[in-house]
Amino acid sequence: MLPNRTTLAIVYSLVALLLFDLMGLVIKYLSADYSAAELSAYRNICGLIPSAIALWSSSAWRAAGRRMRLRQWPLAMARGVILTFAQFTFYMSLGLLSFATASSITYANALFMTALAVPLLGEKVGMLRWGAVLIGFAGVMLIVKPGSDAFTPAALLPLISALLYALAGVTARMMDDDVPSALINLYSTGVAAIGALGLVFVTGGFSPLAQISDIAWILAMGGFGGTAVLFLVVSYRMTEQSNLAPFSYFGIPMAFVLGWIFFDEAPWEELFPGAILVAFGGLMIVWRERRLRHVNV
Repeated sequence: MLPNRTTLAIVYSLVALLLFDLMGLVIKYLSADYSAAELSAYRNICGLIPSAIALWSSSAWRAAGRRMRLRQWPLAMARGVILTFAQFTFYMSLGLLSFATASSITYANALFMTALAVPLLGEKVGMLRWGAVLIGFAGVMLIVKPGSDAFTPAALLPLISALLYALAGVTARMMDDDVPSALINLYSTGVAAIGALGLVFVTGGFSPLAQISDIAWILAMGGFGGTAVLFLVVSYRMTEQSNLAPFSYFGIPMAFVLGWIFFDEAPWEELFPGAILVAFGGLMIVWRERRLRHVNV
């Protein structure tokens, strides 16, 4: 039995989460020698390769005559600008915070996506899901700890990034349905690469390679990130944002385990109980969606 579009979109989004985490691990490793702007530029330039391969392999793009022009090209370019600053703030946070903490805060993008889908996409979100969003956001605030002695301004960076990534995700759904996702991704990645290069030159230029092996790490970073974005764009366009939002929370334990394994970080006091509330908010939405499906059967 073939999976329906929503189930397939959820699988794609989970694969994207894993690839983003792998990219984040490489970024954190390289952040000791390279700035966030440099890493963003490298990631987008390398990410053009999987984007181009995916576009060339797209049957929809071939059937449409391999057209490169988008009717909504201003929206696609605006999405690239949004991604430029989303990446810049997130990459900065990876160099300043523990991997799990920075990653967990960015998963607030699921909360922002649910909220943004209402005014931008006209989706209807019930009271229970709004309550779940508020619970999840309260969890984020417990992690960030605004107003306390433990608060650090660096914790705002992944929160800003989460909002920008959510906006990029919602704008992907605003594109025409007949436009291949790979073409949208290629436009956005290209603009993000140009934007990141501009940030590099504004912030001091490129650093010399610390070691030859860094070339392999940079290529891996771009490959992980470029492929992840493609999976995410496809998933956004296959179903409503509110259907994908709950599953983004699975990235929290994933990031914690990866940070523990690769960097020997176990920020229990930073993440809990905030991370539990974030996950609980997501599980509330999952429960609500399942209940509605059973009622409608």
